[in-house]
Amino acid sequence: MSHARQRFQDQLPTDPLSRPVSDLTRVAEARATQLARLGIHTIGDLLMLRPRRYEDRRQVQTISSLGPGDIATVRGRVLASGLKRLGKGRKTLFELILEDDTGRVHCRWWNRPYMKGQFHQGTEIIAHGRVHTSKPPAMEHPETEAIDERDEPPVHLNRIVPVYPLTEGITQRWLRSLLFEVLQQYRGHLCDPWPISLGREFPSREEAVVRLHFPDHPNQPQPARQRLALDELIQLQLSIQTRRKRLLENAPLKICQGDNRLIKPFLANLGFRCTDAQTRVLREIRADLLSGVPMRRLLQGDVGSGKTVVSACAALMAIESGFQAALMAPTEILAEQHFQLFERWFAPLGIDVHLHTANRKPTLDPTQPTLAFTPESPSPGSLAVGTHALIEGAFSPDNLGLVIIDEQHRFGVAQREKLVRKGNYPHLLVMTATPIPRTLGLTLYGDLDVSIIDQHPGGRIPVKTHVRTQSSLPKVWDFVHKQLDAGRQAYVVYPRIETDGNAGPKGLKAVTREFDSLRERFLPHATGLLHGSLPREEKESVMRAFREGHLQLLLATTVIEVGVDVPNATIMVIENAEQYGLAQLHQLRGRIGRGTHESHCILLTSGKSDEANRRLTVLAKTTDGFEIAEADLLLRGPGDLLGSDQSGLPKLLFADLTKDVRLVERARHFAADLLKTDEWI
Repeated sequence: MSHARQRFQDQLPTDPLSRPVSDLTRVAEARATQLARLGIHTIGDLLMLRPRRYEDRRQVQTISSLGPGDIATVRGRVLASGLKRLGKGRKTLFELILEDDTGRVHCRWWNRPYMKGQFHQGTEIIAHGRVHTSKPPAMEHPETEAIDERDEPPVHLNRIVPVYPLTEGITQRWLRSLLFEVLQQYRGHLCDPWPISLGREFPSREEAVVRLHFPDHPNQPQPARQRLALDELIQLQLSIQTRRKRLLENAPLKICQGDNRLIKPFLANLGFRCTDAQTRVLREIRADLLSGVPMRRLLQGDVGSGKTVVSACAALMAIESGFQAALMAPTEILAEQHFQLFERWFAPLGIDVHLHTANRKPTLDPTQPTLAFTPESPSPGSLAVGTHALIEGAFSPDNLGLVIIDEQHRFGVAQREKLVRKGNYPHLLVMTATPIPRTLGLTLYGDLDVSIIDQHPGGRIPVKTHVRTQSSLPKVWDFVHKQLDAGRQAYVVYPRIETDGNAGPKGLKAVTREFDSLRERFLPHATGLLHGSLPREEKESVMRAFREGHLQLLLATTVIEVGVDVPNATIMVIENAEQYGLAQLHQLRGRIGRGTHESHCILLTSGKSDEANRRLTVLAKTTDGFEIAEADLLLRGPGDLLGSDQSGLPKLLFADLTKDVRLVERARHFAADLLKTDEWI
């Protein structure tokens, strides 16, 4: 292993930065326990603690100059302090009066009785916070520090000061002093880990860490953060690209030549022509299957763009070449629907389709040989459709040539790899109707080539989206009733299954609680109930009745979020819409507007949250899934958007996937260059 790569890996035991913080003179056992709550275990962890903001303490204001709304730093002497108990002792107010040569400011802290005795009359302190009133000026919950003129050099005053996340028992002053001391002692060990130049625009790693904690100018922390973020992203991209490189080097050849004998009649019998976007993507997939190198392709397409048809063609390419194919879906409802659709499509072609779920497994004739085909015996293969059962169960294909994963974001990275390994590294096509912002696509799916279906089939009418408050509910139900009278069908979506008498979030509705009243309200139209806790047979029966038009109104949870296709359903009402992310609401909305009738999605909200109102307004203004995904990323961040367990995304201390697309792209190039160098390999 090269010296550069060794530096890149986790700190070695001999590296001083890997020493526990308890080795530091100022960190006793109790302090080490407190630091551990901040995720700090080693000296290296301490130096990577990111300040949450900075205070420019080079400009101290006089108290007389303070005005309401100002965020200011003042310096003065404690004139008086005391603790008041309010409302029979349940609430407390600790207050001190700070005085300089120009006036006095009141500093107040609610429900912090332990602060009594921390400040003594005559002590000189510095206070930083927002001014709430002017007569007299007052700050609520300001940050304060006592001034000790013996401090050497100025760490807390007359400079741009870092403000760190804290935990109980640790003060800003103590943590800042510790970091200043440790940085002076260990900065020489902050070596650049890469054997290639990152360019003049980025500071060295040592310089970046120094500027991160104790900048000389307000503009220095951002380039410092970018350099440390770039290091994180290069590490991530190296992992992604190394995985892809090993696959290409070690996976067996699976050339899917095909001869179009299945695809031609399949396309001819569809009843519609593929869009130009679908045709372009199919050419990309065919080129992958012919290359001999295992395909690793992500297929993105907005709801209703025709991904399923593309996946069917890809499966037929593999089956024409004598291989089997497998399609994995995240829910039994979606797997069942895929099974019925593919069986209808493939039966005329003589292709067997099997369903594998936790509750349903195919029953094969034991007297028949296991399906296995070679290019010399081009009989049609088979397609297995299933859920997680394809991973965990007895599914053991002899000649698996293609794996298709629908709604990839619902599966963990490890689950995807487990199914692929089961088939001895077949071609892989992962699909999602949840558009992925570019930064996430380059990180989460950096080992995949990307195809995008950016065109919808003709004849679709865009869904109209309306945001309404609960006060509009009677008018909403009247509108739904009129649509049902006109022969249409409707969904009503709720965030919870049932309440069971438990106190959930205030105003949050449950589908089982609302079912009886809505069933009565919409008579004579038939109403069905669907949620994840129902037995499989009952869920299948309800969905079948809704698809066949025996039910006009379906009350459901987000179990209908993906894959459910009922063209006559033109109305969707989503209760407590503020509880969902934009991407999920967009997915739900995609269940309607799949036919030729005008469709309406009605988002019911309390209207009390400004942030939720902004999100819902975005959804009402556009049906562009990629625009919605970018907005969702900005408003909620990648953690809430994806969930760290499912995404496989490591914790990033400095990189910001809502903003750092340029850094992600640079990191991809740097990682590719590193993998080409002899020193790194």
